[in-house]
Amino acid sequence: MVTLLQGGAYLVNGTEIVAEGPEAAAALKSKTGKEITREEAAKNTIAYGILESHNTSGSMDKLKIRFDKLTSHDITFVGIIQTARASGLQKFPMPYVLTNCHNSLCAVGGTINEDDHMFGLTCAKKYGGVYVPPHQAVIHQFAREMLAGGGRMILGSDSHTRYGALGTMAMGEGGPELVKQLLNQTYDINMPGVVGVYLTGAPVKGVGPQDVALAIIGAVFKNGYVKNKVMEFVGPGVANLSADFRIGIDVMTTETTCLSSIWKTDAEIEEFYEIHGRKEEYKELNPGDVAYYDGMIEVDLCKVRPMIAMPFHPSNTYTIEELNANLMDILDETEKRAQVSLDGAVEFHLKDKVKNGKFMVDQGIIAGCAGGGFENICAAADILKGQYIGSDGFTLSVYPASMPVYMELIRNGCAATILETGAVMKTAFCGPCFGAGDTPANNAFSIRHSTRNFPNREGSKLQSGQISSVALMDARSIAATAANKGVLTPATDFDGEIGKYKYHFDSKIYENRVFDSHGAADPDVEIQFGPNIKDWPAMGELPENLVLQVVSEIHDPVTTTDELIPSGETSSYRSNPLGLAEFTLSRKDPNYVARAKEIQKAETERMNGGHPCHVLPVVKDLMGVIKTQYPDADHTNTGFGSTIFAVKPGDGSAREQAASCQKVLGGWANIANEYATKRYRSNLINWGMLPFLIKEGDLPFKNLDYLFIPGIKRAVEEKAEAITAYVVGESELRSFELRLGELTDEERQIILKGCLINYNRV
Repeated sequence: MVTLLQGGAYLVNGTEIVAEGPEAAAALKSKTGKEITREEAAKNTIAYGILESHNTSGSMDKLKIRFDKLTSHDITFVGIIQTARASGLQKFPMPYVLTNCHNSLCAVGGTINEDDHMFGLTCAKKYGGVYVPPHQAVIHQFAREMLAGGGRMILGSDSHTRYGALGTMAMGEGGPELVKQLLNQTYDINMPGVVGVYLTGAPVKGVGPQDVALAIIGAVFKNGYVKNKVMEFVGPGVANLSADFRIGIDVMTTETTCLSSIWKTDAEIEEFYEIHGRKEEYKELNPGDVAYYDGMIEVDLCKVRPMIAMPFHPSNTYTIEELNANLMDILDETEKRAQVSLDGAVEFHLKDKVKNGKFMVDQGIIAGCAGGGFENICAAADILKGQYIGSDGFTLSVYPASMPVYMELIRNGCAATILETGAVMKTAFCGPCFGAGDTPANNAFSIRHSTRNFPNREGSKLQSGQISSVALMDARSIAATAANKGVLTPATDFDGEIGKYKYHFDSKIYENRVFDSHGAADPDVEIQFGPNIKDWPAMGELPENLVLQVVSEIHDPVTTTDELIPSGETSSYRSNPLGLAEFTLSRKDPNYVARAKEIQKAETERMNGGHPCHVLPVVKDLMGVIKTQYPDADHTNTGFGSTIFAVKPGDGSAREQAASCQKVLGGWANIANEYATKRYRSNLINWGMLPFLIKEGDLPFKNLDYLFIPGIKRAVEEKAEAITAYVVGESELRSFELRLGELTDEERQIILKGCLINYNRV
């Protein structure tokens, strides 16, 4: 089904793989009649060409990228624009689309989210942007329909910013990276590796894009095969996939931890652009005659079967047939793994859902940027036709990804087919993907064609004793399960016909509702603020030395951004930095906020000209021990704050708040064995936090210990590779080593200034 080549590989004429090795040069010459070096062949990938055309540095080793377009949704654009405004923003220098698909529930969590929407509308008018009102489209569907273009690059403040199937290299990053683009700065990265995804064959009936995506994720996530690399989809199998099918695979590449994705394009994609009235945006993209890839994933589409990603990660994959054949063993193993993720905080059961040898599901959801596409919903309708979901506990909700998609489903009758079953059709909304809609009952099991199934992401709350769980599946198998009254069923068991429906895009829906400035800014427009929209608090520069208290210690193999800052119930506070910070680590470590605030008192007092020991008496003892080796250290040159340790933090969402919430509570650093994604590490840096690394298994401190890091400012300035830090004991300092990893000169300056806002402040 999925095979990973160990080492690099050459792709010849787009159809033949030659593994890198001693015989590769001779094999390439015999096939092409000429010699080619690996360095030359590496320039023949699609990814290299797009990156080169957007690079401003003059060096393809150290890239400085300017994107063509930007996009954000309503739990990120307020903070981004507020940050840019604090740095002197006058006009959006490129098309910037503000969608409203996350905070669409306009009174959740105690605040009125429509204030954020009006902020976005008035900013689009003032600075020259595009505003997509709530329920019109989820962020990525609108981008596919109206923004993508062949050979283009788009940056979005959502991790699933992936439009590679349409020939657009797109990346999801935290808000500060968009701020840099708004301020005419660049996205700075080393040239990423490029991994080929070589597709052959064609999917069998009942297999959908989520099945292919989960098969790939299951094969590459744990071993980091594509981490921070670009996935380039090539091979003869691409031609056997519709545009919607390719899009459905592509959006899930985020869950592999790759940096971005790109696909070869053909007449199928040209037709997509033509349907959407933008044929001029199509560009044929293919690798060169001989292209070198840093790895190769071979996928035989014929062999892919309906998949399920069990709680609590998209990489926890099985075929549905395998799960049904080994139910009790797999459910028992899933329960055991769950106790690690949940820290044993609540009881978690799955085996009790087996009735008469069948696994019973409680809820089905087809939604969002992954599941809400036209073909997915049409296929689900065909499988459900003439069936009904029953009047027991099982429910099914379907969220088309945009109003144009919804309109076409009404016109072709698929919406009626779905509604006749007892299922519910809802408007374009990302809520089910992050816990702001269709939250299941306690201990319920939900199957979803959405993007993630992290702990609590569906909306349950450990702190309230509630836990439910999500498994990821394709819309086709969700429909087959719904038709079977909640009995877990692969769509390959369906013996009817799944039709091929023609899509007609109705542009009038957007023309009549979406505000598009066409790049014209109106500086006379007054921005409309709500009472919950707050400015960022003041943040100081990096001091000469630091005293940090470890206020949380997390030993899970991976820590997600949902665990660092919860998603659903916090949505309405995303425009209020201090209000949102109260939720930091609330699902993982409820003591974090109080502990961080306690040590923050010392720094606040110091910044106001007082002595930290006046508000935190322990400072006197700490400084007494520190002065035994560093007599010049005192409160005038030593800052105070908090840090956390996590083995591998930052998997999942691009949301900057996973870092900024720590910062506004006085956080100065994270300490980790490695960072799960580039985007989380970038968020830390942009908020002036030190992304420390420590060797795996080498943990000289424990939770609540105080650490002293002398000369940290100088170490950052002088690009020191190793930093000596100390655990402050009762009478002595115990040394250990920290590393910062590679930092660009700009990133060092941001850290020295204390955050991106300070770096850019005018």
